[in-house]
Amino acid sequence: MKMKKAMGLFMAASMAMSLAACGGSSASKDGTTEGGDKGASEKTAIKLWTYPIGEWGSQERVEGIIANFNEKYPDVSVTVEYLDYTSGDDQVTAAIEAGTTPDIIMEGPERLVSNWGAAGKMVDLTDLWDEDSLKDIQAVSQKVVDACKSPTGVYYEYPLCMNAHSMAINYELFEKADALQYIDQETRTWTTENFQKALEALKKSGVETTGIVYCGGQGGDQGTRALAMNLYKAQFTNADHTKWTMNSEEGIKGLQLIADLVKKGDLSADAGIQAADELQLFANGTAAMTFAWNASNESNYAEQVAFTPYAVAFPSEDGVPELAGGIYGFGIFDNKDEAKIKAAKEFIKFVCDDEKQGPESVIASGFFPVRESFGNVYAGAEDEERMAVFNSFMKYLGDYYNVTPGWAEQRTAWWEMLQKIVSGTDVKEAVDQYVEICNTATENAMASSK
Repeated sequence: MKMKKAMGLFMAASMAMSLAACGGSSASKDGTTEGGDKGASEKTAIKLWTYPIGEWGSQERVEGIIANFNEKYPDVSVTVEYLDYTSGDDQVTAAIEAGTTPDIIMEGPERLVSNWGAAGKMVDLTDLWDEDSLKDIQAVSQKVVDACKSPTGVYYEYPLCMNAHSMAINYELFEKADALQYIDQETRTWTTENFQKALEALKKSGVETTGIVYCGGQGGDQGTRALAMNLYKAQFTNADHTKWTMNSEEGIKGLQLIADLVKKGDLSADAGIQAADELQLFANGTAAMTFAWNASNESNYAEQVAFTPYAVAFPSEDGVPELAGGIYGFGIFDNKDEAKIKAAKEFIKFVCDDEKQGPESVIASGFFPVRESFGNVYAGAEDEERMAVFNSFMKYLGDYYNVTPGWAEQRTAWWEMLQKIVSGTDVKEAVDQYVEICNTATENAMASSK
């Protein structure tokens, strides 16, 4: 017995010394090994962070996608962290500063290209854009291709899906107020004049909160931008995305109308909320409309609403809107690990391009494919008719100005400017200050990228 015990202690000590000599390995829950030499059976572990883009914010759905990926790539382990639009940007900024960024992140060009890509934090994904992929995406929209690359031609995003943001009304409240007459229900469009008439009808019928100009942060700011732009057909930037132009006559006129409607009481304003809060107020029936609607949000709030959410385009002077678009895809943070970068690219190509998984990945987003070859991914689906409504808005997609350098600074300046105008600051003065801040940020960003 003593001999056996001594031999066991000797073997244990030998194993400990061996582990210490090779750096001390420890197995993680997914079977990957941290530290030490890579063994033949060891997996490459990569991290994915994703904003809540439809069911890409659902652990169950994303784990199913990863399982499909692992059937083809069993030697890659993918862990996921789910971000939100309230604190997600701060989490990424903190990770960049700490050197703990994920390998893959899912969002849009305004973050992947104009922000983190411009700052030199992202991997060049040009090799993913082979000739077939490029033609397939160009057949849907050249705007998508252009948005995914920097001004110097470096691709920092590989896209999966796109959509056109809209607004929505509480159909029953509008019906009760006899305000449906102001909407062209065939096209789901309306004019600026009829928008004002609808607000007046809602207030006259006793609706306390018609719509809310939320300006407590950047979350969902595409809604307030689209409202201000469309009212009198303003352009947010110049054509080559080097100057901000909302201090044009049309831009000031639109923002002045918003300020006047708030002062009159036909619209509300809240400097303490963002789009997520406004959406909840719409879903529970407090607000008669939302400025932050899309197909994904309609699905997400379906079980909460006790009325008919009716998607409509933003009102415009001539009834022909120019809607803000969303492009969503993947980028890779440059963590200087070639094995992880290779694995990350394999994951992205599988998720976006695979003949079977690609369309399923789009459906999970609740939006529409950027590839012509995918066709109508909702054909024959239970919600085909519902998705057709949102697809009808795609023809109104406007300029993707989100790629303008200095985008991050602009977003903060926008909601700060809204707070000023709804609280009584002279609109032209506030808008001129906003544009000056934005143009300075753009000039600085362009200078630093040279």
